Amino acid sequence: MSLEENEILEGRQGEVLAREDSSFARASKKLYIESYGCQMNFSDSEVVASIMTKNGFSTTRDVDEADVVLINTCSIRDNAEKRVRKRLTEFKKKKEKNPEMVVGILGCMAERLKKSLLEQEKLVDLVAGPDAYRDLPNLIEEVGTGQRAVNVLLSRDETYADISPVRLDKGGVSAFVTIMRGCDNMCSFCVVPFTRGRERSRDPETIVQECIDLLSSGYREVTLLGQNVDSYRWNVSNKGEIKDKELPTVNFAQLLEKVAKVSPDLRVRFSTSHPKDMTDDVLHAMAAYENICNYIHLPVQSGNTEVLKRMNRGYSREWYLNRIEAIHQIIPDCAISTDIISGFCGESDHEHDDTVTLMRLVAYDFAYMFKYSERPKTLAERKFKDDVPEEVKSKRLTEIIENQLTYSLASNKKRIGKVEKVLVEGVSKRSEEHMSGRTGRNSMVVFPVGDFQKGDYIQVKILNCTSATLLGEVIEN
Repeated sequence: MSLEENEILEGRQGEVLAREDSSFARASKKLYIESYGCQMNFSDSEVVASIMTKNGFSTTRDVDEADVVLINTCSIRDNAEKRVRKRLTEFKKKKEKNPEMVVGILGCMAERLKKSLLEQEKLVDLVAGPDAYRDLPNLIEEVGTGQRAVNVLLSRDETYADISPVRLDKGGVSAFVTIMRGCDNMCSFCVVPFTRGRERSRDPETIVQECIDLLSSGYREVTLLGQNVDSYRWNVSNKGEIKDKELPTVNFAQLLEKVAKVSPDLRVRFSTSHPKDMTDDVLHAMAAYENICNYIHLPVQSGNTEVLKRMNRGYSREWYLNRIEAIHQIIPDCAISTDIISGFCGESDHEHDDTVTLMRLVAYDFAYMFKYSERPKTLAERKFKDDVPEEVKSKRLTEIIENQLTYSLASNKKRIGKVEKVLVEGVSKRSEEHMSGRTGRNSMVVFPVGDFQKGDYIQVKILNCTSATLLGEVIEN
């Protein structure tokens, strides 16, 4: 297991440090920003950086020289919140030495814990929800007058479509592009509908233009982001009515085609799909374009229909397996990953065994696996008892992880002897004598340093593997 995979399995927070942009080097104020949790948060941080730079801030990697410190948070699991609180406590100590420093919290945790963080624990000066980022300059000014500032209002319209994100990974090859915001699914374990609001889709032309701009800036891969990308519908209301009859409607399959046509050299990925909404037209679009990656993340959460009902997922075990079969039929060489929760409310040994058997039937290429963590204000908290003992949750999770490592290894072994098209991402984390990159199936590949650069597409023959990584040698293109 790679360090990266291990961090994901443990639910460890991600972190992005904003890098300096020379075009704003003369700005008088400096911004430091960290992101935790999902890809959406990392993408949001780039929107925040854009808003702040247009308001006179430059970005820095050094928190000690920052005038404003922002932390973009996640409320999906209790462990993530604990890590954020610890980080805020560290910032509070820095603020004692530099009282003029403004510390703010953004995102899902901000909306849910605003009163506690501002008034009771006094860990932050400002709180901004996911739809309030345009208001950040005003909130910072408000803090400057000696007040604590809050805006956690949710919007039915905000998509930040007109904002060109400031990319925080200068020199990167892969970028996130948010295509929609919010979520209309009310999964009983999830806080996202309460912290991010209703679904609204972004104008497809702004999405395509952002991808064109990324390609011209040297990026070679985009990941289209949404809480449920399959429900992307532009120019269509939540009731299914056309908003503007003079404009076309666009669904997710059509959007995929539009982005794929930007350039054959631009790889296209997307996350996350929902089993109840993933239709065959999306799969046919993937099959039609070589640059749409043969990889689908299809969260199952549980392999038992009764547990899925309690989770309010909107599909059964049989429906999910039907979607898996459709993927294999339409895209035969497609890699599939998933999310699995162990120990959800009332989960019996039999229901857990159904998850284990479903994993065996699907044989996922990789998976993100966690113990159930009850979240405040969710349907599960109100309706069900978190009655599976922690030791049972842990035991079941261990079994799930061990099984998945077996399937991941078996999947990688099938690639030995094959030649894979790899997008070079840079020098390997473990050895300067090797480089790494990813295949279209999202497999990490490690290979010796050669006469190529980050962002190049190369052909690699796979010679060996671990459960997390393919090992190979570059062959002539």
